[in-house]
Amino acid sequence: MKLQLIRHATLWLEYGRTQFLVDPMFSDEGVNPPVINTPNDRRNPLVPMPFEMEGLLNPDAVLVTHLHPDHWDEAAIVALSKSTPVICQLEDESAITSAGFGSVTVVNESITSKGVTIHRTGGQHGTGEIGKRMGPVSGFVFKAAGEPTLYIAGDTIWCDDVQQALDTHQPDITVVNAGGARFNVGDPITMDENDVVRVCQYAPNMKVVVVHMDAINHCLVTRADLRNRLVREGLLERVAIPEDGQWVN
Repeated sequence: MKLQLIRHATLWLEYGRTQFLVDPMFSDEGVNPPVINTPNDRRNPLVPMPFEMEGLLNPDAVLVTHLHPDHWDEAAIVALSKSTPVICQLEDESAITSAGFGSVTVVNESITSKGVTIHRTGGQHGTGEIGKRMGPVSGFVFKAAGEPTLYIAGDTIWCDDVQQALDTHQPDITVVNAGGARFNVGDPITMDENDVVRVCQYAPNMKVVVVHMDAINHCLVTRADLRNRLVREGLLERVAIPEDGQWVN
């Protein structure tokens, strides 16, 4: 297995005999407005792509955890070939098909292709009324002979769904979306420092990779914030916090 953080939640994953592009956001720096009702007015994305997108346009499949524009944006929809297979949750199938993609596979529970099994997991994209309005989100667990079990948790806070996924699948590596994204009111809608610590403490033998920081204006927890907290907790050696464009082997 090889994993590369492109930017924010966009990942390039080489797993088994398959290359996956996860949650593509290809927009140029600053071309999109700030997320509304958030503590600052910085335009998104906050940073450019670490390299030209051409190298990302021929995956074996695209995996979309949900359709928020920081995970599936218009730039990616335009750039990707409409013949590219797309894997998604049921709720997003019609929108992806309507965008012109002709090979869309829904994961209700699990699918298997080329020796790789992908299981869908649940998540909670915030709490209370805000969490409900954020809509359904999914995580995905990858399993294949000779590969570590990988859990991509998606946009979720620490919740029963995440705990159940860890209990059920016992992943060797988990990728969590942090940044503590939030609005002017309410609790965070993605993991903050406290949630990342909970993940590490709940599964002490698991490697954790943390992404989804320093790229969108309402993600207020920075890499530096998280790194400082993990140092205080004695957890930093178990956690990878990649920079944009960096590979995690």
